[in-house]
Amino acid sequence: MKYVIIGNSAAGIGAVQGIREVDIEGEILLISDEKYHTYSRPLISYYLKGAVTEDNMIYRPLDFYEKNNVKTMLGVKVTAIDAAAKTVTLDSGEIVGYDKLMYGAGSVPFVPPMDGMENVENKFSFMKLDDVKAIEKVVKQGSKVLIVGAGLIGLKAAEALEHYGADMTVIDLADRILPSILDNKGSDIMKAHIESKGVRFILQTSVKHFEPNSAELTNGETVDFDFVILAVGVRPCTSLIEAAGGSVNRGIETDNTQAVKGLSDVYAAGDCTKSYDISADTERILAILPNAFMQGNTAGKCMAGADAYYENAMPMNAIGFFGLHIITAGSYDGESYIESDGDNYKRLVTKDNRLCGFILMGNKIDRAGIYTSMVRNKTPLDSVDFDMLKVNPALMAFSRGYRDEKLAGGVCSVS
Repeated sequence: MKYVIIGNSAAGIGAVQGIREVDIEGEILLISDEKYHTYSRPLISYYLKGAVTEDNMIYRPLDFYEKNNVKTMLGVKVTAIDAAAKTVTLDSGEIVGYDKLMYGAGSVPFVPPMDGMENVENKFSFMKLDDVKAIEKVVKQGSKVLIVGAGLIGLKAAEALEHYGADMTVIDLADRILPSILDNKGSDIMKAHIESKGVRFILQTSVKHFEPNSAELTNGETVDFDFVILAVGVRPCTSLIEAAGGSVNRGIETDNTQAVKGLSDVYAAGDCTKSYDISADTERILAILPNAFMQGNTAGKCMAGADAYYENAMPMNAIGFFGLHIITAGSYDGESYIESDGDNYKRLVTKDNRLCGFILMGNKIDRAGIYTSMVRNKTPLDSVDFDMLKVNPALMAFSRGYRDEKLAGGVCSVS
């Protein structure tokens, strides 16, 4: 059996491990347009601020490919997939055959058209190691930086640049920061916290026109900069699968084995795919590392002939900005229980006799695993002491039988 994996991040690595759990002899070829050993992308901001080295960023040990008998083609781009012929074409023109293919190419930065962008010499994305290495070459103490985008990527860039004493302005069309993971209250708390570190926000505005070192905004203001970071958003890499005849609706559509709908012997995983979100009962793109790994791992097992399914995806984030930490999960559609005190914020969202989502900030993040378990397992609220759990997430709020069956057995994470 010859397996080809496109992508060298969480989904691709998950696929390697999944295959090797079932098939220790089949040939695995991993192709990636990045030249690096697999690394953890969430660490790029820590690399830029000097908190980790490149060696610290590896996602798997340096002997991972060798131990798993994986041949790699790094720094190589796949330009086409022929699902009928079972081949992929590389940018060199070389054609590589496969028996089973796993596509985990992730996503790319979305850069909307902005007038005068071609005038700006120093403009960067903030998604890959090469991005931060390029920024590292131009950033200086006190650099003036314009960050376009107040989401997860833009604010991690801002946090990294604090190390350089950068003079930062963050703009966004949205009316709040971090709209993908925080509600209005949580966003206000985080915005005030980041502003206290010297970052300036200009919301509900965008760039009207760029000059080489300044941007005229739609609100009439002009912002000077030494360089620009473009963090407006991302788009899933779906074009190769779509061109090959696979089903794409914003993201690549797969079944619960991660097989691509419309294609034979082609699987997909990670940020380029849609997942079934159990917390909101809908399909959506869930661009988070654990989800990508589990999808890839499921795909690998199924490619190698095992029966495996991935059916418990949901949005989760554990992240911090400038020392203020957040844990979020699930859906916010329902009735809310709220605690708020300074930078500390808790919102628990319930619907249909279950906890369907939560936001925890500051000192409210302790024992978030209990809430996560309840969302993932759809624990009936009338089976637990939810009044206790609202205030103090402790195991004693669960029945003895439930603790023995679900928690002590290791089915759920409660840390």
